[in-house]
Amino acid sequence: MVSITIQEAQAKLPDLIHKLKPGDELVITENNQPIAVLVASPQAQPRPLPGRGKGMLTILAEDNEYLENFKEYMP
Repeated sequence: MVSITIQEAQAKLPDLIHKLKPGDELVITENNQPIAVLVASPQAQPRPLPGRGKGMLTILAEDNEYLENFKEYMP
């Protein structure tokens, strides 16, 4: 958590906002007393694109015994 005076915040507010990382907090003080907290909002995580895990799974052996339980569902 970073702390700055209200005068510093007024002078460089755009720069301060753009430097904050998601979840960072900036305490704004006046007369050495905290008066506000600026918290960067978490950015939404982009959804992974379909197929990005292709080739990451290797099947070492077929389990035909297990597949017998699903015979009625398979074409």
